[in-house]
Parts: sequence; C-alpha cells; structure tokens
Amino acid sequence: MFPIVLLSVFGIVLLFLGFMKSRAILLPATLLFLVITLAVNFIDWNKTYLYFNDMLRTNNLAMVFTAIMLVSAFLVVALSGSLIEGEESQPAEYYAIILFSLVGAVMMVSFENLTMLFVGVEILSVAMYVLTGSDKRNLRSNEAALKYFLMGSFTTGIMLFGMALLYGATGSFTIAGIGAYAAHPQGGLSLLLYVGLLMLLIGLLFKVSAAPFHFWTPDVYDGAPTIFTAFMSTVVKTAGFAALFRLLSVSFIGVYGFWWTILAVITAITLVIGNVTAVYQNSFKRMMSYSSISHAGYLLIGLAALGALTKQAIVFYSLAYSVATISAFGILLLIAQQRNTETISSGGVMRENFDSFNGLAKQNPFLGFAMTVSMLSLAGIPLTAGFWGKFYMFSTAVERGQIWLLVIAVLMSAVGIYYYFRVIIAMYFRDGAMEPIRIAPFYRYVLLAASIITIGLGIAPGLLQGLF
Repeated sequence: MFPIVLLSVFGIVLLFLGFMKSRAILLPATLLFLVITLAVNFIDWNKTYLYFNDMLRTNNLAMVFTAIMLVSAFLVVALSGSLIEGEESQPAEYYAIILFSLVGAVMMVSFENLTMLFVGVEILSVAMYVLTGSDKRNLRSNEAALKYFLMGSFTTGIMLFGMALLYGATGSFTIAGIGAYAAHPQGGLSLLLYVGLLMLLIGLLFKVSAAPFHFWTPDVYDGAPTIFTAFMSTVVKTAGFAALFRLLSVSFIGVYGFWWTILAVITAITLVIGNVTAVYQNSFKRMMSYSSISHAGYLLIGLAALGALTKQAIVFYSLAYSVATISAFGILLLIAQQRNTETISSGGVMRENFDSFNGLAKQNPFLGFAMTVSMLSLAGIPLTAGFWGKFYMFSTAVERGQIWLLVIAVLMSAVGIYYYFRVIIAMYFRDGAMEPIRIAPFYRYVLLAASIITIGLGIAPGLLQGLF
C-alpha cells in the first residue's frame, strides 16, 4: 500500500511544483520521488498484508512487479528531458499523470478483489489516453488518442460485464472466492463462469496488445509521443500480464482445461501476426509496435502453459523486455530530434524509419552499441537478457508438453531476428548523413545502465532467482 500512497501524494506535489517559474526542478523531483517509492516498496519484504477491507494484497511477487514498473518508469522519465524544453509542453502535468498511472498499475499487480482490478485498469487507461493525445498540434497524436479511447472504453465495458457475470456465478468478487468455487463447485459449474471468464480475458488481452485485440496498437504507438510510447509499451504490459497471471493462477486454475486451449490459440495468432507484420514495416516505431505484439505472444506462452516455472518466467521476461524497449525508444528519440532539427527549416518532420539509423554507429559508436544490445536482446540472442527470457518461456511450454506451441514460437523468433537485424545493418553497414549527436551526460548514463542490465542478466540470469 505504501507505493500507492506515496505515488498519489508525489503526483499532487508535482502539480504544485508546476506553478514555479523554473521547470528545471520537475525532472529531478520526479526521479527522486520514483527512487523513494522504489525503496519504500520493499519495506514489507517477506511479509503479506491485506488492505482496504482485504481488497489489496502485498506480497513478494507484487513487490517485484511493482519494482519492475518503477524501474521502467524511472528509465522513461530519465530520458524525457525534451519535455522540459518544449515551449508548448506541460511537464508538471505529464510527470504527475505518469505517477498517477503507476498507482493504477500497482493496483493491478496486487488486487485481491475484482473491483480493485477494475479501478486499477481505469486509472492506468485514462492516464494513457491523456498522454497519447498530449501532442495536441499533431494530428497523428489526436487520432491515436481517439482510437485508443474509443476502443479502450468498449473493451472496458466488456471486461466489467464479465466481472458481473463472475459475481453472478460465484457470489464473490474476491479472487480467492472465485477460485474456491471453480475448484469445488456445488451442483456443477455455471455457464456464467465460463462466459464471464472469456469476457474478462478479452478486456485484459486488449490491454496487453494480444491478437486479435491488437488493432489499436500500431496507430497508438506510432501517433503517441515517443517517450510515452516507451512508457506504454513497458509499464502497461507488465501490469497487464501480472494481473492475468494473478487471475488465472488463483481464480481459474480449477478450470484450466477450459481456458488453456483458447489462450494457446490466441498465443499462436499473436506470435504470427506480430512477427510477420513487423517484417513489412518501414517505420521503426510501427515495427516496435508489432514487436510489442509479438512479445505479448511470448509472455502468453507462460500463461497458456501455467505451471511452476511461469512466475519466474513472466518476471524475468518483463524486466528484460522493458529495459531493452526503453533503451531502443530512447535512442530513437535522440535520432528523431536530430533529424527534425536538420529539416524543420524546410517544413520537414521527424523521420522514424529505418533509414534514419544509416551510419549511426560510425558517427555515434555509443548509440550504435546501446541500440545493438537492445535489438539483440529483443531478438533473443545469447548473452543478453532476452535470450534467457525466451528460454524460460519456452521451458514452461515444455513442462506442459505444448510442443506445437513451442515450435511456432521458435519459428517466429527466427522471423524476429530479421527485422531486428535490419536496424543493426543500417547502423553499421549503410552510409548516411548522420551527424554526431550530442548526448547529455545523464542521458548517456541511463542508456549505459540499460545496456549493463541487459548484458548482466544475459550472463548471470540467476540474479533474480529466489526473490519471490
């Protein structure tokens, strides 16, 4: 509960700091608030508490997921210096909304009652709608926000209706009460339970960009400001999968035979659509959006093959994916700003295609190295965290004997290597008019830290074992 309280208070404080004449304090203040929250998050380590009439549960797993989201938010905020520089931007509001959205994300990883899950989803979703459309002079941003809001509102209604059906079937909103009914039904399981479960899954699978509920993802990721796309593709996905794992492992493990086939088919569809469609993209941001869809498919493998290894696999994969993705978007932000500066006098716009990376490694070897580490990790190449993330996910499928799903995942991983390596080839083997990019020292340290984490977890993946 401490992170929820602190993030709420700190968000309000940031709004008041926005009235100051100087914006310089906003970025360091936000980073400080996130560090304090991260430290306080572990006060209850190895303890379990229930709060708000037993609607929220604090345990080691919830604290680990919360820590991953706080670290991701720290990295994103640390790369958001451009928000301070923009004359039309409102950094105090942006940073406050980020902290408020984290409140919803924390609720999603620690809920004990479906009501609290719904509140968490709505807090996180509304914040994302606002951040997506924050670039009000950009038509793509406005379009993305409208699409996200309309489709998100529709699926929220489906999810809420599913919760109502589950209550009608079980007489309880608590995940433990639903789990007790599903494991030991009196007089047989109600049809309402199955329908409610499917509708609840639709709502949550939409949030994590799983196919066929993924159609919003490319336009929203492409239209939203890049820094908020990085936040959306990492924190939101981590919160969504933590919520799915909590639901399926506690409430619906008793009806595993019903939903695992459905989830496995969705996993296969997500892997194929995400990876194959990413191959045809010319825009780096749209490629990363389909990459996000494909990684949702890899994470779904662990849920479809729910077992003893799933918890460790989801935690490790979430961290590995988040760090590599934020690093990639951070470098894209630098390149786009450089290109925009070069062409703005002639009415140009930010270029975010693969050609923007031509010659990057020659003129900016550090950025080339950091982007290479990121792409290798997302592709699942050995000695990076992404390799072990996929290894753990594939191990869950082997444990359940879902070999057909494993074969699809391995084939799609091979496809993924192609479009990730397009960036590396452009940086090292193609000539471009790329000029040396000035990197602020702190920005450089953040990218270096992300690369060190990625390589460190790739060399010693056991560092996270035994934490939960």
